[in-house]
Amino acid sequence: MAGTVPLAASTVPHPRRPLDPVRHWYENDLGWATVPAPPGEPLRLVTGVRFDVLDMPAEAGAKALRHLLPGSPVALRGDRMRLLVAAGSAEELPGLLDWLEWRVPDLDLRALGAGGRTEAPARPGRAEGTSRGEAQPAQGAAVWLRPPEPGREVEASLPTLSAVGGGGGAPDLVRLVDTVATECHRIRLRRAGAGRGPGNRQALASS
Repeated sequence: MAGTVPLAASTVPHPRRPLDPVRHWYENDLGWATVPAPPGEPLRLVTGVRFDVLDMPAEAGAKALRHLLPGSPVALRGDRMRLLVAAGSAEELPGLLDWLEWRVPDLDLRALGAGGRTEAPARPGRAEGTSRGEAQPAQGAAVWLRPPEPGREVEASLPTLSAVGGGGGAPDLVRLVDTVATECHRIRLRRAGAGRGPGNRQALASS
């Protein structure tokens, strides 16, 4: 019709796509920041805000579970375990290891803190079935060994340096790191000695 102006496509707001079930659970139920993942890749959690992550061999992490509160989240991915610790712990880890006299190269203990990203495990209870719009967890994907509890402040259950000498209920990060470092060192020695002769194994064990 003469005199009419076509409605520009840019003036029509597109409907907002709802968050996928996994991201909705992390952001809305837990209040954790996430980073959208490209198609085919897992969702990422932002570290250094609500928590940091200690990443280690699962065997070493299993020995440290006794230092955690029942509500402290723990994740598994293959043969690696990820323990959630208080935000800021990643920055303290190098100095803490030095103070504990763990000056060992290749300890296989890593920390993710401010600016880091870690794979978001599938929601608990989703291994056997998924809700509409939620993909089945991929083989080898991260899963929760001890899942976080919605409606509960996770920070109160996380190991922290401030627990040293304090009266709070948070676990002591020093004891946790010392236990993990000890087990990581034992694993390192065992792996190194597996391909050596008996004489070399004895020398490694005494190092």
